[in-house]
Amino acid sequence: MNGAVRLGVVIVAGITALTAYAAAFTVHQTQQALVFQFGRIVREPIIQPGLYWKLPFVQNVIMIDKRILDLELPEQEVIAADQKRLVVDAFTRYRIVDPLRFYQSVNNVTGGNLRLTSIVNSTVRAVLADASFASVVRTERSALMHKIRDDVNRQAQGLGIEVVDVRLRRADLPAQNSAAVFQRMQTERQREAADIRAQGSQLSQTIRARADRDVTVIRAEAFRKSEELRGQGDAERNNILAAAFGRDPDFFGFYRSMQAYEVGLKPGETRMIVSPDSQFFRYFQDPFAGTGRPAPTGAPRP
Repeated sequence: MNGAVRLGVVIVAGITALTAYAAAFTVHQTQQALVFQFGRIVREPIIQPGLYWKLPFVQNVIMIDKRILDLELPEQEVIAADQKRLVVDAFTRYRIVDPLRFYQSVNNVTGGNLRLTSIVNSTVRAVLADASFASVVRTERSALMHKIRDDVNRQAQGLGIEVVDVRLRRADLPAQNSAAVFQRMQTERQREAADIRAQGSQLSQTIRARADRDVTVIRAEAFRKSEELRGQGDAERNNILAAAFGRDPDFFGFYRSMQAYEVGLKPGETRMIVSPDSQFFRYFQDPFAGTGRPAPTGAPRP
């Protein structure tokens, strides 16, 4: 009897625990919940985290993510307003703000991504089609992304989601166009480099020619000046010699002969074949030779 009671208690406790387990559910901070009974929503969406209860085996709970979700978009080609073809790589961030409407319209995150991808791609093409290549790539990129986000939010209101951001990760020319543009830019830079080198060569030749001309002029001027100074020095020298000769021709002749002896009879370097009675050696024969004056009394004779 006691064994049957214990078994009954255990069975009742097990059923109670199973029922409690099936009736309780937890909503985490990153989730929001919808409670359904036979396919109908029976209570308001649960958006606050905590422990909640439902009718076991009758009601079921569907959890929907409350975090900001990322949506990577496939690359697509867009024609800008100036007829430039662009390859656009974009991504979107969004959150589910109305879980019931989201569930009723797209059922789950996968379905929401498919619908949102279509909306974002069409909006990107529409917005960029009214913008120029330069504005997309450089000048108005931020404003264009904000416009795309706002347009997507208006179109996605019925999905129960809010688009937080739409970003153009890359907006470039197609690969074949990029190669052609790069080649054209490279050719243009090479042409500019050749022009700059040619201008530099011309300028260097001009500077070199001017420097050579200045050197020639300076040398010619220096040579002219040196010749003038040499001429003036020679004239002054001749004047001095003439004055000296005029004052005492005999002494002048003697002095000039002494200078000639000093220059012409250097030790170890002189080889002369001259008659001893040559006029060049007259002062060796007679110190008063050529003066017209008699030698002093008692002066030695050679």
